[in-house]
Amino acid sequence: MIDIWPITIPELTGEEERKVYVYVPNSFKKNPQERYPVLYMFDGHNLFFDSEASYGKSWGLKEYLERSHRPLIVVGVECNHHGEQEECGGRLSEYTPFDFADPYWGSIKARGRITMNWFVKTLKPIIDENYPTKPERKYTFISGSSMGGLMTVYAICKYNRYFSRGAALSPSLAFCPGQMEELIQNSYIRRDTVLYMDYGQKELRYDHLKAVFGRACSLLIKRGVMLESRIVPNGVHSEASWEKQVPFFMDVLFYDL
Repeated sequence: MIDIWPITIPELTGEEERKVYVYVPNSFKKNPQERYPVLYMFDGHNLFFDSEASYGKSWGLKEYLERSHRPLIVVGVECNHHGEQEECGGRLSEYTPFDFADPYWGSIKARGRITMNWFVKTLKPIIDENYPTKPERKYTFISGSSMGGLMTVYAICKYNRYFSRGAALSPSLAFCPGQMEELIQNSYIRRDTVLYMDYGQKELRYDHLKAVFGRACSLLIKRGVMLESRIVPNGVHSEASWEKQVPFFMDVLFYDL
């Protein structure tokens, strides 16, 4: 079952509505007393339906979850579709914890902290009140790809009191490598924290990205994070490629629970 409902994030885009997608396992109908871990995800419009995905291809999460019978609630929030230079800013602005400048995108002002504060202070209480969740940190996960992957690493570090496990697919670490490395080094990260992080083989044709990935992995391990890192054979920066990684990161999120 997938519920879709409108929500506003006043701190970011005022009264403009965006969609929230909530997948609840079909087993809940048979056992209404059952409670489930929750996976919060960025770019919710790309998760379930090809017809709503930005590039016409979703992650196919509904089919995977129904096929695998994973006991999991997934909450996906639609991203901001405005242009980056519009007054309210766009997706990159909402999905970065640090200001950065890029030759193509220009200067991007960080609003990732506002986004994550809304996730944990507004969205999570709504989900826990209205759905059959296990609200404890142990059963609260976060995941995303690209800029959503960057936000996942940020959340695992800065919002570790809320999220015990995460999956960062093709995270855009290269936009702000120094700041992210400093964040990893200086954040309070509990020793039970689990993170899956990957890049596609074809993404890593750039040496500087290999170096950024390697340094981030090393720092996370030094901080005690139980890290599962992969280079995906022939993997690329796309929903079609990330869909193939779903079984891998789901195994990590659920390992030893």
